[in-house]
Amino acid sequence: MMSFTQNLDQLKQEVVTNTPADAYNELQRLIREQQQAGSAYGLLEGQKAKDFTLKNPLGETVNLYDELSQGPVVLTFYRGGWCPFCSMQLRAYQKVLPQIEAIGGRLIAISPQSPDNTLSQKEKEELHFHVLSDPNGITAAAYNVLYDVPEYIQNIFLNQFNLNLAEYNATNRWILPIPSTFMIDESGIIRSAYIEPDFMKRPDPEDILERLRHL
Repeated sequence: MMSFTQNLDQLKQEVVTNTPADAYNELQRLIREQQQAGSAYGLLEGQKAKDFTLKNPLGETVNLYDELSQGPVVLTFYRGGWCPFCSMQLRAYQKVLPQIEAIGGRLIAISPQSPDNTLSQKEKEELHFHVLSDPNGITAAAYNVLYDVPEYIQNIFLNQFNLNLAEYNATNRWILPIPSTFMIDESGIIRSAYIEPDFMKRPDPEDILERLRHL
């Protein structure tokens, strides 16, 4: 059985092979621009986590600090169910969910996609942790990981992938979060922050478990 990293590498090769060179180069351009921005993105280790209240696909509210009262939280911002790297990440986290819960941790995943798309993804991937919709990216913005998708990337999504993000997210803006994972202790302090503009890279579930054990 391949490891999580090996599966990610295989998926990346598939994307490289199947994406036209000009489109792939533009995706890489966005990654470079965000990497060069550096600390302009993301809350940092040691900072206080921003509280939020969001709804799950059934309309029930989930509050971060209510969750923290029950244990540390692994908080992941992902792009949406249309992103194969995001889906692979969430499936991998589902596999280690029993271990996360055994340590006393909680898992929350947030994307800007519409509640209907979140419900479809949760059911399709059989995810048993909180998967929440972030209307207009307000929570992602509070964690400083939200960005407006530039027009040259919008064109790629529309022309190459037949995806209108504004419609998919049920908003009038093209927005996405930088894929990010925050480990938050019970006092609300961010103990680890993984903010990676390269959407083809994701933190390994085993690393998540190891960090969670030391919170």
